[in-house]
Amino acid sequence: MSVKLQKGQKVSLSKENAGLSSVVVGLGWDEVERPRGGFFAPKPQPIDCDASAILLRNGKFCDKSDLVYFGQLTHPSGTVRHMGDNLTGAGDGDDEQIVVDLSKVPDTYDRIVVVVNIYDCVKRKQHFGMIKNAFIRIVDEKTGAEMCKYDLTENYSGSTAMIFGEIYRYNGEWKFNAIGQPTNDPGLGELTRRYI
Repeated sequence: MSVKLQKGQKVSLSKENAGLSSVVVGLGWDEVERPRGGFFAPKPQPIDCDASAILLRNGKFCDKSDLVYFGQLTHPSGTVRHMGDNLTGAGDGDDEQIVVDLSKVPDTYDRIVVVVNIYDCVKRKQHFGMIKNAFIRIVDEKTGAEMCKYDLTENYSGSTAMIFGEIYRYNGEWKFNAIGQPTNDPGLGELTRRYI
């Protein structure tokens, strides 16, 4: 049974799920309806949200190869895989997915931070106030069962990126922390620098 998480809530992934080896991190969002200017006004550009995973060693981002995103879909260890870029967020369900093989993540990594940023947000003048129904969920890849879900319900107007949550190792078990922290980082490079 799926657990509905609140901001800042932590939940064990491995304790209740014996034999859990691999999870799918599903992220979703919808665009808020935006008014068109006039008849001749240009149509608003779709909002392209990009999900990424930042692998940390002792809480630090140590190497650019430890970033899994639309430009590098698989971590060198093969244990974290991005399933592809959704350019619009249209449709139901997960808009982007990241698969994490928890059983094989090298011991040198203690946390995997999942972030979402709006592509080209400064030039397009876009922010998370233009997004609704944003969520992150963790699914058992083997069974397809949703383990937990965190709906971001606050108003994030003006924010251009979001630290959605993190999967981390604690006393030999994997846990998930629902973070939901907005930032004003204009891109993924600035987001990763928070962990250096």
